[in-house]
Amino acid sequence: MRSLKSRRSAAYDPAPSRWAWRLQRLMLTPAFLLTLRVGVPIALVAGGATWWLSDDANRQSIHDTVAEVRASFETRPEFMVDLMAVDGVDDALAADIREVVPLDFPISSFDLNLTDIRTTVAALAPVKSVGVRIRPGGVLQIDVTPRMPVAIWRSRAGLTLIDITGKHLDMIDRRMARPDLMVIAGDAAELHVKEALDLYRAAAPLGGRLRGIVRMGARRWDVVLDRGQRIMLPETDPVQALERVIALDAAQEVLARDVVRVDMRLGNRPTVQMSEQAATLWWDVKRVSGQ
Repeated sequence: MRSLKSRRSAAYDPAPSRWAWRLQRLMLTPAFLLTLRVGVPIALVAGGATWWLSDDANRQSIHDTVAEVRASFETRPEFMVDLMAVDGVDDALAADIREVVPLDFPISSFDLNLTDIRTTVAALAPVKSVGVRIRPGGVLQIDVTPRMPVAIWRSRAGLTLIDITGKHLDMIDRRMARPDLMVIAGDAAELHVKEALDLYRAAAPLGGRLRGIVRMGARRWDVVLDRGQRIMLPETDPVQALERVIALDAAQEVLARDVVRVDMRLGNRPTVQMSEQAATLWWDVKRVSGQ
């Protein structure tokens, strides 16, 4: 009896089985515990959400709700823009800006692309630089620095206002629309506006006799006066050559005489061309005096 009981006690082993031991070891693994506590719930939620979103009606419902919440936020009074202010330009250019930036007010500031507006306004020829911002009080503020016309360029297309860089600003119908500006003409004249301005300032002593400055052969300038007179300037140092002619005129009144051309292209040998009538009269006087 005792031996049977001893055998049964020896056969019972309280240690866990191999699979139970492995499961206990696995439960003690940090990665497995993290997966069990976090990964499984996430997978269940993701699976449920995927199943729920597979229905078109459910997706449309979410989209409509988000759009409604966004619209209610973006159209709050503090985000609305009610008008546009354009400063720094005249009425004509302001009207052009309003035309190229057509906005229906009021409009949410979230619907305004300030970069696109700035690019559009800067593309206008009379605009030198532009700043765009939304001012407190719901005002779209556009601050413009316009290009200033400094000359009238006469070409086959007509009369064009240009700035110091030669940028075309606007067309005018007649020269007297801007009597304060000089007139330039000729090939590539608009590419050398600064040099033409220097000549225009140097020609100030000529007063109202100055009619324009012409670029000849895209290389040099002619100063055109009334009575058909021209001062032909060299390619280099044209301002200095013009100042010499003006000084000569002040001393000997050369331009007051019957002269058609004053050629300064050869600096060491200026040439004066008389009119045909004056030349004929001179030869007649010389012939008579020779007799």
